[in-house]
Amino acid sequence: MRPAIDLNSDLGESFGAWHVGDDAAMFGLVSSANVACGFHAGDPMTMLSSARRAAEHGVALGAHPGYRDLAGFGRRALDATPAEIAAELVVQLGGLDGAARVAGIRVRYVKAHGALYHRLAVDAAAAHAFVEAVAAYEASLVVLGPPVSALEQAADASGVVFAREAFVDRGYAADGSLTPRGEPGAIVDDPAAAADRALELVETGGITADDGSRLELAPDSLCLHGDTPGAVAIARAVRAALESAGCHVEAFA
Repeated sequence: MRPAIDLNSDLGESFGAWHVGDDAAMFGLVSSANVACGFHAGDPMTMLSSARRAAEHGVALGAHPGYRDLAGFGRRALDATPAEIAAELVVQLGGLDGAARVAGIRVRYVKAHGALYHRLAVDAAAAHAFVEAVAAYEASLVVLGPPVSALEQAADASGVVFAREAFVDRGYAADGSLTPRGEPGAIVDDPAAAADRALELVETGGITADDGSRLELAPDSLCLHGDTPGAVAIARAVRAALESAGCHVEAFA
């Protein structure tokens, strides 16, 4: 059992009258918060309140940029060029960082959302544009993303610190990608099962894929989606299981 692990969650994904998840509870259970920056979800009021919640709970604040796709919640694959991805990242990062400054903290890492996250795992040109934009904005920012990916390779090549992420509440395919939403096993919404997966990832560094094969991920952070059904119960079960096993939950950034 490793002595410490980060728990992150995608939060601040409400906008206007549309609310997603229970952020008030989740901020008290995680050590890092990936806050939506307004393009796939989120709005100025939500971003500012999220930054203030992060400050209140001592949670590391991360920018969670996505494609400019409110209608599709950033989960649709868009044909954005690497240059567009870089420019839109800078705008999203700057917006959340402004809210963070008002709250008395700073953005400490960046994690892409949805379809953009999956593209950066395999598209070298897009991954390099994303990492270089992060470094140009603030060289000390950490990039959080999928292990053994084009994004990790781009970060290594650019000298940007990279943190590996594994998903507690999502199933994995044998190639290391997430099981597509809508397919059997894609969502893990049973708190006990999620807790078992978290312990497996922390104790062994890997997880079992949907075909029974083994994936070695060596995660620095475990993700719990804020919009998964029963997200708060899952987060409580995962955190309790980790702490009972002697693993301290703390931010990686």
